[in-house]
Amino acid sequence: MRSAPTTLFTNALITTMTGSDIGPVSGVLAVRDGRIAYVGPGDGLPDEYAGFDTVDCGGRLVTPALIDCHTHIVYGGSRAKEFEMRLDGVPYEEIARAGGGIVSTVSATNALSEDELVAAALSRLEALIAEGVATVEIKSGYGLNIEAELKMLRAAKRLAGLRPVRIKTTYLAAHATPPEYKGRNRDYIADVVLPGLEAAHGEGLVDAVDAFCEGIAFSPDELKPVFEKAKALGLPVKLHAEQLSNLHGAEMAASFGALSADHLEYLDEAGAKAMAKAGSVAVLLPGAFYTLKETQLPPMAELRKAGAKIALATDCNPGTSPLTSLLLTMNMGAILFGLTVAECLAGVTCHAAAALGLSDETGTLETGKAADIAIWDIEAPAELVYRIGFNPLKALYAEGREVRL
Repeated sequence: MRSAPTTLFTNALITTMTGSDIGPVSGVLAVRDGRIAYVGPGDGLPDEYAGFDTVDCGGRLVTPALIDCHTHIVYGGSRAKEFEMRLDGVPYEEIARAGGGIVSTVSATNALSEDELVAAALSRLEALIAEGVATVEIKSGYGLNIEAELKMLRAAKRLAGLRPVRIKTTYLAAHATPPEYKGRNRDYIADVVLPGLEAAHGEGLVDAVDAFCEGIAFSPDELKPVFEKAKALGLPVKLHAEQLSNLHGAEMAASFGALSADHLEYLDEAGAKAMAKAGSVAVLLPGAFYTLKETQLPPMAELRKAGAKIALATDCNPGTSPLTSLLLTMNMGAILFGLTVAECLAGVTCHAAAALGLSDETGTLETGKAADIAIWDIEAPAELVYRIGFNPLKALYAEGREVRL
């Protein structure tokens, strides 16, 4: 993204997300060359910033721009038929074992060119941007062969050049086992996942490495070589863990210093403690919980007691969370999982930044960080969480430059 001009945001109700108190405070925010130069009371503004171009926020709420730290927005096809099957009571595991689920999206994704994948993903990205999102994580994982995984990552990288937002790419070839490797998970990892990771790293296409640890996917032991390879390449890891059962994948991920473990409905106390100790963020995905009509809630008490950071994300994907609204995700996090307003807002700002290794760059409004700023036509943070189907975004700035769709 290009550097932005010097700008002074005045008459603002600012929630910096630098502490537990999210109550907005009247103040001003100065931006120079895309970075925050000052944030605080107007009477403390240094004279050197007084001549900046001014944006009058009109007494509106100003927060860090939102961050969607877990998405699968690059894909082909639709899984609406599987949605109908689940409504008829067919379990997700049964659909997956019968060739549906992730594998069905693989065929549709492999059938599209890189250009077609970019075009398909762009509308999903724009839906997120329209709700104040300036940073989006995008995973591969619907290719399941080396070239197709690389194609997905190339498409994801291209999106950053089409819209002025930050894109972080995650290599997720260990998402499912393709039919030709059925019953041979370790061979698939050795033949495809590991060499594909080396190729993706060699092209500069990957920011982090993820995997799906579950009975219908891979065991912790099967995934250790993937994380060891990531570590050798200097790449951080993440993990889909404890969504449908407890395989103790989160503990394994924590042992590798994972940025995050995601889903976590079946996480136990030991897993929560291990994550907190390692600094691994607990990324909760209420869209998948809702779509799959799950009943096992994430262990909120254990996560809070352990002191784990909690983030929220859309998990936007064609099968289990066809969701492109981070505002609705916050509402789901509150209603379904019992998160507070402060937890919800932290979950899509500062804690989401931590889940992507971006805490030094974005997620809070403080001096030196990127000027990723959302201006909302409301006065209280609770409005962002409690309203359903309501988008109060007034303006979005990414690195100090206004984002216009």
